[in-house]
Amino acid sequence: MHCEQKITDSIYWIGGNDFQTERFENLFPLPNGVSYNSYFIDDDKTCVLDGADAIIRESFLENVDYLLHGRDLDYIIINHMEPDHAATIIDLVKKYPKVKLIGNKTTFRLFEQFFGLILADNYQEVANGDTLSLGKHTLHSYTMPMVHWPEVTATFEESSGILFSADAFGTFGTINGNIFADQTDFVHVYEDEARRYYTNIVGKYGLQVQNAIKKVLPLGIKMIAPLHGPIWRTPDSIHYLLEKYMHWSTYSAEKKGVVIAFGSMYGHTAEMAQQLSKLLSQKGITDIKIYDVSKTNASYIIADAWKYSNLVCLAPTYNLSLYLTMESFIHELKALNFHNHNVSIIGCHSWASAAAKRMTDLFTNEFKNMTIVGTPLDIKSALHEAQYPQFQELADAIVDSVNKTEIQNFSMNEK
Repeated sequence: MHCEQKITDSIYWIGGNDFQTERFENLFPLPNGVSYNSYFIDDDKTCVLDGADAIIRESFLENVDYLLHGRDLDYIIINHMEPDHAATIIDLVKKYPKVKLIGNKTTFRLFEQFFGLILADNYQEVANGDTLSLGKHTLHSYTMPMVHWPEVTATFEESSGILFSADAFGTFGTINGNIFADQTDFVHVYEDEARRYYTNIVGKYGLQVQNAIKKVLPLGIKMIAPLHGPIWRTPDSIHYLLEKYMHWSTYSAEKKGVVIAFGSMYGHTAEMAQQLSKLLSQKGITDIKIYDVSKTNASYIIADAWKYSNLVCLAPTYNLSLYLTMESFIHELKALNFHNHNVSIIGCHSWASAAAKRMTDLFTNEFKNMTIVGTPLDIKSALHEAQYPQFQELADAIVDSVNKTEIQNFSMNEK
């Protein structure tokens, strides 16, 4: 049964929720599910903006069919060709063979790669700044390359001021009836998942995100309609969202605090993490997060590493190198271009020392603008009273670093 919702008198949300998929892109856990958003414009010419994931194919097609009321579909705007948004486009093409597909050269190349079809007669190529009139609605195309794929486009509808923003400004989590962000307690329900979505999906491309924001900011945006998560329609909520994205895209901390990420085989490194957190607490640090890199999906740790000013990595030597899950975690941070933070290092070993040196080398040589706080420690096997003064010194250095960190405030009025 159709389940569309009105955004304006003639623009509709026709997306759906995925409660079943356990991991987004088979990587990132979805404990609260995810939405796949698509949109329909009812005008002299009918238009669908983006498709949806195959898991909601039936409900998506029912929504389109219901809103068409027996008419043909004239246009499909393809802002993003990733399969969680494009899988159902081929179903629409088969059902409405005369439909025009609106995209750029890269869009159509990816379309052919995914579907194995060349539908040149259906293609209508657009470039940055091109317009398409549906009657009362005029669509403007703005390229946003590498936010986070090369073909990504944002579409701005002139009369309503809606920016259809592709994967930008999205979040993990289902839409639970309330399709607008201002209908929800966004900060408590979605903000952490929005940050986790941004840092792990888009985080590598901070400069491109900033360029995209600067490109669309002068348009007079009245609403932002992303491909995941709720729609933004009030000036305050849009301002909040844009400032969050600008902040995240600079890789600078949002809050003073410490994320402790540890790997441990037999509990000794875990004990060191707990001892360090105790010392930090005793010295006045109130925001401390501890994660076991072997148990917690890296996406959660990465999101908090982005959020807080200081990161501490603790891990043992393993096979004459760094403990594998810590190596993987640091690799993911590097792949996402993580920088502009403070990091402290604690390694341990029993018969060959490698972990502390490996972590120090990685953060010093393969990351940008990272400050090593305190002297990296290399503990033999387990923490004993004799080494405790070293932990005291490191804790003092971390506290000093946290207290000296300046948290930047971003105002879109200044951008």
